[in-house]
Amino acid sequence: MAKTTVYAPRTISLVTDLMHPVVPSDPAAIQRVHDQLFRGGSPPYSSFLVSPAGAVLSNPVASPGANSFAAFRPDRFQFCEELSSVTHDEFAARVRSVSEKVAAQRGLQFFTGQQVTLRTLVNPRAFQDSRAYLRHAMFGFDDETEIFGADPALLGIRFVFPPTPERPGSHGLRIESWANDPRSLFLEIVSTYGPVRADAALVQVEENIHASYRFLTEPAMRFVAGFDTNGGGAEDDDGGEDDGRP
Repeated sequence: MAKTTVYAPRTISLVTDLMHPVVPSDPAAIQRVHDQLFRGGSPPYSSFLVSPAGAVLSNPVASPGANSFAAFRPDRFQFCEELSSVTHDEFAARVRSVSEKVAAQRGLQFFTGQQVTLRTLVNPRAFQDSRAYLRHAMFGFDDETEIFGADPALLGIRFVFPPTPERPGSHGLRIESWANDPRSLFLEIVSTYGPVRADAALVQVEENIHASYRFLTEPAMRFVAGFDTNGGGAEDDDGGEDDGRP
């Protein structure tokens, strides 16, 4: 059997929403948390502002499309790191720590649910173009797409996995080519988890982020690697030469 590959994921987006019953906006509570974080040293967010939708803690970003913020809406907390240097471990710990403090300030008793969205990139090893990998290796297409009269600019597949006794939460997984770089394969997981008590340590909120990351980097990437075998044979069907990158 052909040898499968191992990937080094390049995470480009970490997002989570903690939904709660609608409460009035309270920017003063968020400002108190911001002050508390500064007094503790090494605050995760440098700026505080009040937007029409609620208070926001944020960091300056230099790259187009990058984001680093925590927004506190009437019905949810939203944490977002896009194209930043924050790891998933740091992100999970930050979400838990800041949420515990804000929930205490706002008197929240529970979160009605949590959604986790993670996006990452990997490079297939046996193919120079992720579209060729998807078309020929994963989907087993030959010339079937010629019926459309043009090659698809993007190919992909989507799965939805329900909760199981061993794995709580539902998980939606997308695997697609990536328009910004034909070499890269784009993977996204959107996980939805049930209620969490907000008047205690939010260990489960942190663990849910880790669970989604494990799903993305373990079974999902093993699935990808199962088709990315040596001798794929169709790596150059979409044009381009090997640039020497792994």
